[in-house]
Amino acid sequence: MPVENSRFKGFFRKSVEERRQAIAEAANLESKHTDALAAYGDLDEEAANRMIENVIGTMSLPVGVATNFVIDDLHYIIPFCLEESSVVAAASNMAKRCLKKGGFRTNSDDPVMIGQLQVLEVKDLNDAEEAIAAASDELIAFCNDIPSRMISLGGGCKAIETRQLPTPMGTMLIVHLLVDCRDAMGANAVNTMAERIAPKIEDLTGGRVHLRILSNLAAHRLARVEAIFTPEELANNGTPEEGRNIIEGILEAHVFAEEDPFRAATHNKGIMNAISSVAVACGQDWRAIEAGCHAWASLNHGRYTSMSTWKKDSDGNLVGSMELPMAVGIVGGASKVHPVAQANLSILGVESAQELAGIMVCAGLAQNLGALRALSTSGIQAGHMKLHSKNMAVSAGAIGDEIELLAQRIQQHEGVRTQTMAEEWLAELRQG
Repeated sequence: MPVENSRFKGFFRKSVEERRQAIAEAANLESKHTDALAAYGDLDEEAANRMIENVIGTMSLPVGVATNFVIDDLHYIIPFCLEESSVVAAASNMAKRCLKKGGFRTNSDDPVMIGQLQVLEVKDLNDAEEAIAAASDELIAFCNDIPSRMISLGGGCKAIETRQLPTPMGTMLIVHLLVDCRDAMGANAVNTMAERIAPKIEDLTGGRVHLRILSNLAAHRLARVEAIFTPEELANNGTPEEGRNIIEGILEAHVFAEEDPFRAATHNKGIMNAISSVAVACGQDWRAIEAGCHAWASLNHGRYTSMSTWKKDSDGNLVGSMELPMAVGIVGGASKVHPVAQANLSILGVESAQELAGIMVCAGLAQNLGALRALSTSGIQAGHMKLHSKNMAVSAGAIGDEIELLAQRIQQHEGVRTQTMAEEWLAELRQG
């Protein structure tokens, strides 16, 4: 279950241990989960060697938590795993700014993935499609005639679709298996079904099945989010006038991303800063998720565009929404192998893959608004550099107390800040 309250006073001022204990208490974590979070070499050699080939070591990234999220009337603490400063802070800040209207609202499709079979050398494509359609019940039963917990829980192949695809090498017949994967991401199950059914497709069509593999464009597995932000919540000083000006600036920035692919790429990267970070934290295939989201941003518009939508309602509030494919799972894969992924899923308290999908798009929308608001007001560098200054100090060679002193000077400097400046200031600091 999610936490009772996702809001923590002065959370960023606490020590790492204090934060960890606060989250452990809020999420009722078991000791194995807090131990995994505290062990910075969290993946042992044996586990790593089972996950990929030619293992030589492991690499750690910070895990932080975004607070203040109220999603469908429930409070969530959302784990992020990434190396970039300001992302967690921005998402937490924006989540706090939509509480007046009840937080985020989500809904997610059934967890249906697509398995593709590429059929070549078909003499009569129309006859082949008719043959597959006539045998669809038998084919679906054959796909599901295997021992599988997913199928016993109501998942499995639900439908078979066909389409003709013109290509420079001739028109191909493409067969889609629509597979309900329940709480799994589903790649292994879908690929197994596609491999298993290929000979039957060849018999029915007289063609040759070439590729047979899952599609990462999970167009039947969409997660949606909407949130309303009042002018008062978006203002720095709480005045409606300032908030209205900020909303206009956000809308002007958003339409730029809608119409220009060059801007959309950076705009959407900000959305994926959150979605991919939550995916990594929870042991998901973040590369598949990214591929699907970026493909979806192009699919229905004839060009690459914004993943998010921002508009103003009749009361002058800012309304944000987003619909993205979310191929996620809470059973199998790294989510059941990596101890920190297990701990992070426990912090979330999710009970289904669809719930996780909804949380991830909420994080993406919040992070998107954080970037748009910063760009429309003080500029992205002001907040980013404030949080990035310690990284600059460490990169310059600062150690111990030098890090905080140098970071403060970097933050206080007006104008351009460069790594060369940081190194020069460190030398001055050491000279006294």
